[in-house]
Amino acid sequence: MKLDRGWMWRLLLLSSLAVAAVAAHKEHFDADILDADEDMGLDEEELKVLMAEDEEEEEEQEVTYKTPVPTGDVYFAETFDDGSLDRWQLSKTMKEDADDDIAKYDGKWAVEQLKENKVPGDQGLVLKSRAKHHAIAAMLDKPFVFQDEPLVIQYEVNFQDGIDCGGAYIKLISDTGNLNLEQFHDRTPYTIMFGPDKCGEDYKLHFIFRHKNPLNKDMEEKHAKRADVDLKKFYTDKKTHLYTLVLNPDNSYEMLIDQSSVSRGNLLTDVVPPVNPPKEIDDPNDSKPEDWDERAKIPDPEAVKPDDWDEDAPAKIEDPDASKPEGWLDDELEFVPDPNAEKPEDWDEEMDGEWEAPQVPNPACETAPGCGQWKRPMINNPQYKGKWKAPLVDNPNYQGVWKPRKIDNPDYFEDLQPFRMTPFKALGLELWSMTSDIYFDNFIITSYKEVADRWASDSWGLKKLVASANEVGVLKKKRRRRKKRKERRKAKLQREHWKMRWVSLILIYTAE
Repeated sequence: MKLDRGWMWRLLLLSSLAVAAVAAHKEHFDADILDADEDMGLDEEELKVLMAEDEEEEEEQEVTYKTPVPTGDVYFAETFDDGSLDRWQLSKTMKEDADDDIAKYDGKWAVEQLKENKVPGDQGLVLKSRAKHHAIAAMLDKPFVFQDEPLVIQYEVNFQDGIDCGGAYIKLISDTGNLNLEQFHDRTPYTIMFGPDKCGEDYKLHFIFRHKNPLNKDMEEKHAKRADVDLKKFYTDKKTHLYTLVLNPDNSYEMLIDQSSVSRGNLLTDVVPPVNPPKEIDDPNDSKPEDWDERAKIPDPEAVKPDDWDEDAPAKIEDPDASKPEGWLDDELEFVPDPNAEKPEDWDEEMDGEWEAPQVPNPACETAPGCGQWKRPMINNPQYKGKWKAPLVDNPNYQGVWKPRKIDNPDYFEDLQPFRMTPFKALGLELWSMTSDIYFDNFIITSYKEVADRWASDSWGLKKLVASANEVGVLKKKRRRRKKRKERRKAKLQREHWKMRWVSLILIYTAE
């Protein structure tokens, strides 16, 4: 077909417009993609980096788990990986001072994998019952005697379902010579209690030790100061956290969570009540003399009330300059009976009294400045002075605040080595919780921090790696889905683009 020059130019113009439309559509499409990524919090540079990462071949990193083995001398180590509780003893006794229906230690325990972020082959001890008492304990390989070596206690906890009210602390049970773990209960003597505890919004990390009074041999609990950080996330994020306590022969201590220090101090200065009582105390038999004057200031005895001081003048008076607003309705009540109200059919005047319609705002007052009797507003009385009082002056007889005299404390002692605590030979969990499925794992008791650190690296470290990888994996999956959607849309756009180009070429060829 032969077209004249006018038609040929029209077709060329039409094809150019088609190509321009395709280019504009592509530009608009790319802008839409960028806007979508900006909505997800990514700028253009970050998007390029993420897309470059997605385009690389990704090999899934598989965690290989092997039951950790202590690399040095330990007093106790437990992984639960064999699925057995043979070395553990369930309590068969009753909790004292508790109602019969809950006094029994009948809470269930199980050896299970984590619900989330599982490490294949790894298992832990799980508290299974809610609103029940739980007690389970195991003997150490050998008793720990506090002498010249540090004490390092470490274990893992995961509040898999969060925690409402309950604890996940451990007790190091004292070596009393006649210890029977079947009778382990809340009053079984312990040397140290350590671990997380929470009720309501009170998040705690306990470190309590029992100190023996050298005079009367009584045992008294000493509580370490609270952690220096906000502990809430460790109870709510459903991750496995590592709890470590280090006690040193120089009486220093440190508590760590996930290998980061959260509290440190000294047994002599940073526990409540203090290990050592005061050397002197107030004399309980001393009393304040009757003529002891503790008043630092007294009314001036020479002051006289001024003659013009009017004690009877009121604090408030009517404003003499006020005037009634124009349009004030003196004869109208502010509230009137509701004209639309009707007495209920079941109203009994003998029982309920005479029925009266409920009061409603008077519609006549809606446009008026006010209704009813007008009264002047009250203002402060410029003549008001109140009751006259003599000014205060220094008391010439002031003797200061009385304090009883000090005497030597008959119960005084000085223990400069509170680290030398009662030896212990068992580890126990004696707990009550309103939440189930609390996970415990990888207990270790040693004198060497490096042994505990390596143990943590081979156990808790893998859990942390898996949890982090899973979080990254979720993000990568989202990125891949986004990438696939973009690729499909780009492919469709390219097909449309080439289709328009072929149409343009055909038109040009035909025109020639």
